[in-house]
Amino acid sequence: AIFRTIKSRPSCLGKNGDSFVRIWSNGFANGPDAPWRHEEDLALMFAGEYLCKVDEKGRFIVPSPIREQIESQGQSVVFLKGPEESILIYSMKEWEKVLERTKGTLDEEQSRLFMHFVVSEAGTSEIDKAGRILIPGKLRKLVPLDDDLEIILVGLYHRMEIWNPSEWRRYIARSEDRYEQNMAKILNLL
Repeated sequence: AIFRTIKSRPSCLGKNGDSFVRIWSNGFANGPDAPWRHEEDLALMFAGEYLCKVDEKGRFIVPSPIREQIESQGQSVVFLKGPEESILIYSMKEWEKVLERTKGTLDEEQSRLFMHFVVSEAGTSEIDKAGRILIPGKLRKLVPLDDDLEIILVGLYHRMEIWNPSEWRRYIARSEDRYEQNMAKILNLL
């Protein structure tokens, strides 16, 4: 089988970046074709939920399934302010595709707003030789770290999200009703 289901609540996490919610048996997979995607766009498919320890400098070790995919497109990533106290992460190559798509889709006013409120807030980082990524300081403040200095890294197709573990659990709890309402439709796609 291409995928497997693991009966585990998203809040049941282990230490050191272990993944406990993994849909794809190898940690990632190519998704179905979508009208806005081209064959070369399907190379990245981030999936899973990882608990990562952040050091005093704001760096975390990127879990190997994620790191392998990022490194397949270079060493650089882009961080952006995400929804609900999260941070979005794109590979630099994927971020360049996002910029091209928005440039061709947004009108002048929308484009200026996007550049002023999204792109101007972006930060970049590179995977170092030890497999770590530094979360840019201004964005690190968006995900307040608890005393244990841990984050949740969640794969979302062609991008990732970083969450404070407590906030992630609250978000999952708030979203559970919507999940239940939409699960039949979601499972029919598999």
